[in-house]
Amino acid sequence: MLDTKPLLSIVTPCFNEEDNIDELYRRVQETISTIEKYRFEIIFIDNHSSDSTVKKLKLIADKDARVKIIVNTRNFGHIRSPYHGILQSKGLATIYLASDLQDPPEVIPQFISEWEGGYKLVMAIKPTSEGSRLTHFLRKSYYRLLDRISDISIVQNSTGFGLYDKEVLDQLRAIQEPYPFLRGLICELGYEIKT
Repeated sequence: MLDTKPLLSIVTPCFNEEDNIDELYRRVQETISTIEKYRFEIIFIDNHSSDSTVKKLKLIADKDARVKIIVNTRNFGHIRSPYHGILQSKGLATIYLASDLQDPPEVIPQFISEWEGGYKLVMAIKPTSEGSRLTHFLRKSYYRLLDRISDISIVQNSTGFGLYDKEVLDQLRAIQEPYPFLRGLICELGYEIKT
């Protein structure tokens, strides 16, 4: 019987993540199993891994029809590959999360709740920056400079982990940016962003 529940997408980029894939899938599956009003597609986009990431993804996809895999023929970089994966999603909204387990899938229900409340963009903010103080200072200075020279404000301390409404993604699809800066593009569109 055809499932007519609304579709939501989850997109996660991968590059040599053989140690994380099983745990990530388990946590995503466990989280979405509690959300009964939607059906899900889970898209893994692999950026030409040299380890067993793709092999593990194929084993998962063989057991779960919701899982789709995009395997890049070469490494397209950490910006273009995830962006391409997001644009391939078909859901009414798309949740983007990294495959390195830095982004907790357990907040997906909270993203969906905010989206159901009317927000087209829901972004997670990292409370603290990892790395050295110098790296943190340089990153903060970079975003301050961007804010000063730009007409728009960038969401600071955001990695892109969040929920994107289909309306937003349709506008990004129309732009056809060859080397996209996702955080800048979504701010440029002018939607209110829930953080």
